[in-house]
Amino acid sequence: MFPEHPKYPVPKGDRRKRNLSRPMASDRRQATRYVGNFPVTIHVGQGGDARVYNAVARDISDGGLLLECADVPPGETRIRVQFKVPEGVMPEEFSHGAQSTEGEVRRRDGDRKLLGVQFAQPMSRRLARTTWNYLRGIATLALMVTLALIVLIKVENFYYFWFDVPVFLYSLAVGAFLLSRFLFAAFYRAPRPRDDASLPTVSVIFPVFNEEGFIERTLVQALEVAYPLDKLQVIAVNDGSRDQTFQIMQRVQQRYPELVLVNLEKSMGKRGAIAAGAQLATGEILVLSDSDSFFQPDAIRRIVDGFTEPKVAAITGHCDVENAWTNLLTKMQTVRYYISFRVMKAAESVFDAVTCLSGPFAAYRREVFMSVADRWLNQRWCGAPATFGDDRALTNFVLRQGHAVIYDSRARCTTIVPEDYRTFLRQQMRWKRSWFRECMRGCAYIWKYPPLVSLSYYLGFILPLVAPIVVFRALLYMPLFQRGSPLMYMLGILLMSSLMSSVYLFTRRSRLWIYGIPFCFFYMFVLVWQLPWAMLTSAHAKWGTRG
Repeated sequence: MFPEHPKYPVPKGDRRKRNLSRPMASDRRQATRYVGNFPVTIHVGQGGDARVYNAVARDISDGGLLLECADVPPGETRIRVQFKVPEGVMPEEFSHGAQSTEGEVRRRDGDRKLLGVQFAQPMSRRLARTTWNYLRGIATLALMVTLALIVLIKVENFYYFWFDVPVFLYSLAVGAFLLSRFLFAAFYRAPRPRDDASLPTVSVIFPVFNEEGFIERTLVQALEVAYPLDKLQVIAVNDGSRDQTFQIMQRVQQRYPELVLVNLEKSMGKRGAIAAGAQLATGEILVLSDSDSFFQPDAIRRIVDGFTEPKVAAITGHCDVENAWTNLLTKMQTVRYYISFRVMKAAESVFDAVTCLSGPFAAYRREVFMSVADRWLNQRWCGAPATFGDDRALTNFVLRQGHAVIYDSRARCTTIVPEDYRTFLRQQMRWKRSWFRECMRGCAYIWKYPPLVSLSYYLGFILPLVAPIVVFRALLYMPLFQRGSPLMYMLGILLMSSLMSSVYLFTRRSRLWIYGIPFCFFYMFVLVWQLPWAMLTSAHAKWGTRG
């Protein structure tokens, strides 16, 4: 009766929430409803008149439930519902687990035995007063304790510096670099909202390859964003898919005739697909996204705000993990994604120099994109075509021209991340190859930027390169040959990971905060060893994770 639910929230389609500029739209707005399939117990009356009914939740929102098989008598309107929200049914900022709340019956459908229940108080309001209040206090305390311990560790590093210069020098440099990221991120401010009357035309381009599982939702959410219909163009390019992807895209086009489809019978790669879409784009702003990424309703409206500044040539939005609740791996990635955007990119944005516009959500001025498109499309490395790392490479071409590149934390999307370690490790290897290649290119021009920008860039490049050597020395060489202890180094990793997790808890109010700690150790014991091989094979041209 209750099959396993997907480990990510599935929004329930609702015609009433369509963009108001579309035909048949309505201005009746409701909180997003998420598909559910879990038991609910209904309590009616009190004392000797108390009765209990069983039902099944078919969807849930911040404000209520849609119940099926609810045999509640027609005269009953005030009820109490008890249920347990399975992990992944709702976004992470909502509490998953046991719930008990008062409600009011607002809708009945006798033929289908459906009952619409409105909570007496939205879930988010109750959580703000209880759970998240306590967690925010815990996060504040954890931040203060962690920072104090980090300072003590760094002072001790100075004291014992000459006992192991390489490890302690690296530890001090990494600590200073990471703390500077958090410090700069604290000064980040999102772009100012622009007047609705001055909104630019926007073309959204999706390169698509073998994405039959998610492409329909991706396109529908892009077509349904809250942006004027006459100023929005959505282009989807099928890059030679070998499954039912293009047939699904055609099905979406039947519902939304304005969707522009391009079918490439032979795969041209992601860059080629984007270039094919750009040839048909008419918008002043080009938004590039992935075929398994999902825009929030106001995502496009927010991403264009920053372009009111003439110097801004490109903007990256914020990306969270959609399938966060699947397993340990996706939970660790959830914390990592948030810190990568809200801390690392925010810190770079303070200086108008974000070094990588995210693949799931990036916007460019059309004239800037077209000015670098040919070089980007035909980029080569060690004589071989650069078939991946398109986002970081394109950012490099834009920064090299001296343009400002920023981050907007309000422009949000979510994306599907790898759920198995084999796919994840192959993805990370691809990312590390492109990171090494593009950082080498960036080193040739970044010195022209302000000192803090260039110093941060060079440190961010050099420190990961020497990390494998330092980890090997701290965890293997010193204990085996010098009778040293790795505990101090491990403690430093624990404290930095605790800082990351505490910031995540403080800002996101999520039970997933603790997974930032195992991710840092996973990085130290596993991912750090990929970099030497990635450097040696940087000319490798295969994608790695494509089906």
